[in-house]
Amino acid sequence: MPEQEGKVYFGAWVEIENDDGEQKKLRVVGIDEIYDHHPQHISIESPMARALLSKEVDDEVEVITPLGKKVWYINSICYEKSKNV
Repeated sequence: MPEQEGKVYFGAWVEIENDDGEQKKLRVVGIDEIYDHHPQHISIESPMARALLSKEVDDEVEVITPLGKKVWYINSICYEKSKNV
């Protein structure tokens, strides 16, 4: 979908990084897809996905977790099938 290009929406693969250098590659999926036990899939209902939605590369994302607020930076957004899967 052209309107999704460059922003995080359902189905996006998103690479994020924090100030500690921790990196994650996640895919925003439906709640029914979480049960596939894929470690990189996050539910669109999760706090992380909600924080990422409609953000762009280089945006700062704040996520409220049980351990407090975490800040992540978006390195890349892709809608292609990941080659690492």
